[in-house]
Amino acid sequence: MADAVPVAVIGCGRMGRLHARVYSQMPTVNLVGVFDANPEAAAETAEQYKTVAFPSIDELLPHVRAVTIAVPTTYHLPTATPFLERGVSCLIEKPLAKNSTEANQIVALAARFKAMVQVGHIERFNPAVRAMLELDLVPGFMEVTRISPLSFRSIDVGVVLDMMIHDIDIVLQLARSPIKSIDAVGVNVIGDTEDICNVRLRFVNGCVADITASRLSMKTERKLRVFGHEQYVSIDYQKRYGIAIRKAKSVQNIRDVLAQIRSGEIEDLSDINYTELVDVQELKIDDEEPLRAELDAFIAAHVNGTKPVVTADDGLAAVDVAEQIVAAMTKSQVN
Repeated sequence: MADAVPVAVIGCGRMGRLHARVYSQMPTVNLVGVFDANPEAAAETAEQYKTVAFPSIDELLPHVRAVTIAVPTTYHLPTATPFLERGVSCLIEKPLAKNSTEANQIVALAARFKAMVQVGHIERFNPAVRAMLELDLVPGFMEVTRISPLSFRSIDVGVVLDMMIHDIDIVLQLARSPIKSIDAVGVNVIGDTEDICNVRLRFVNGCVADITASRLSMKTERKLRVFGHEQYVSIDYQKRYGIAIRKAKSVQNIRDVLAQIRSGEIEDLSDINYTELVDVQELKIDDEEPLRAELDAFIAAHVNGTKPVVTADDGLAAVDVAEQIVAAMTKSQVN
């Protein structure tokens, strides 16, 4: 492992432990250690993945060239700062920071010290999303639903920064246009932050996106529908499945049937099966674990000195839009 990149995981909660697991399986890295403010959590993770639990970040710093920052969002900036100042590559879990001010500080630190930052928007590495992004869609309307029961994690932020942030990032990638207006409504149920939110984003290019997020649902559903000019795509994030419906062939099939109806060739409308007229194609989706794909991409960007898949600027853009959504939601708060 002479050429393996020395890496560490900062934060040994659920997400940090997952990162430690994957790093321990990667031949391109050497998991030299972990750190957590809770020494017991660090010790348990270190024992499980055969590495070292460091007593402090200062003691860990000289031993790493790349790290995962998986602490609560509130602590992203202060935790990442000493690593960025040493030029250490950082994969910072989503959201990049608790607000746009701190996200901007992370971006500035990364630029100043030439430290590569990748943001942990893991849905970018969801095989269904990757297959969809290869289609080069031109969306006119997008509809996104992300609902689930309360997980009792990430309670330091509201549902917009906790869950909707994933979809904000994907929608921004698809729309490829500045936002023109934001209309949002939300509900606080458990505490001081929103637990349910619905937003409509209108983009300068005419695209519209409706996004719904709830962490108080009785079921889990994560779906995205994209209505493009030439095709419709629907993906299920959770099942990692998707379909595409091509407009040209489907419309022609329907027009042919309508012509047959008008000519009297088809008299009994019950003979028509609409679903057989629509040109539905399943997306070609691989079975790679999203987290492994994410960490492979992170280490490849570090080694090759290339731009990461999800840049610090991407993370900043998502946080900035999330902040605007919360502000718009506050103005129309449901009591």
